[in-house]
Amino acid sequence: MESCRFENISYLYDSTYSVTDWDDPFAEANAEDSSAGAGSKDYVHVRIQQRNGRKSLTTVQGLKKEYSYNKILKDLKKEFCCNGTVVQDPELGQVIQLQGDQRKNVATFLVQAGIAKKESIKIHGF
Repeated sequence: MESCRFENISYLYDSTYSVTDWDDPFAEANAEDSSAGAGSKDYVHVRIQQRNGRKSLTTVQGLKKEYSYNKILKDLKKEFCCNGTVVQDPELGQVIQLQGDQRKNVATFLVQAGIAKKESIKIHGF
């Protein structure tokens, strides 16, 4: 009979180390998430959502709460000749929705109006 070739290997299991001795690999990521809260509050996120066919929605999220969302929406609608609404999201708070792909237009408008800095605007989408 042959003996098992792994009999004399001692590094398969070493009782000196336990799982509790290891550092948490996600500790740094969790610390960053907890300091940022639910999403990054420093950025204004401009996203596009595809609807049916060629139709799309542009969403603006992350504006400061002291701004009047309805006044900003009114100016955006007049400037870009599109319709829009302010939606209350349970996680994100108030979100501006505009019809069509208005990502670049919205970013330019927010910078020119002094609502957000160019560095603090993140444009998402295809």
